[in-house]
Amino acid sequence: MAKSKNKNTEAQILNAAKQIFQTKGMDGARMQEIADKAGINKALLHYYYRNKQLLFEAVFKNAFSLLAPQLSAVLNDDSSIENKIKNFTSNYVSFIIKHPYLPNFIIQELNRNPEFILKLKENKDFPNLEKFKIQLTKDVSDGIIKPISAEQLFINILALNIFPFVAKPLIMAFTNTDNKSYNRLMENRKTEVSNFIINSIKHT
Repeated sequence: MAKSKNKNTEAQILNAAKQIFQTKGMDGARMQEIADKAGINKALLHYYYRNKQLLFEAVFKNAFSLLAPQLSAVLNDDSSIENKIKNFTSNYVSFIIKHPYLPNFIIQELNRNPEFILKLKENKDFPNLEKFKIQLTKDVSDGIIKPISAEQLFINILALNIFPFVAKPLIMAFTNTDNKSYNRLMENRKTEVSNFIINSIKHT
């Protein structure tokens, strides 16, 4: 009779794998090391995940699924473009401070396996820009916002929010800050980034 999979064991595996993949990447990680970290034997690990690629994809999907619904909710609510920018920035910064491994983890996998994003797009919570585009087009037409495409604005929002976390060691070195000061700097980004973007697109 086949064993049933235990959710607690699976959670242990995913947590251990996340830590190993975060520090060593997909290529540097070893299934035995992940099994040891999870406190199980390698055979049991393979019972849950037949190979390293499947385990990596499970960890990646789990990580992305933590963030995607929050971003999707902001883009699709009924708030103004200005409030969307503020809420997107605030939610993203708060989330990444709690999950600092995530930006590099996502970028690492997308660089290693660009086609994997197609699998992520199947998720119902994958951020959709359609409502954002319609809303922005109307605001531009009404003279509320300077002419800019939704794609360019969204890239600006992503870039200004993501880069400080991806480049954390570099920024800490340049600004001569420790972890506590860095996190405080990132908290201040919530208003700095949103104000910078809003002021750049609003008609005076």
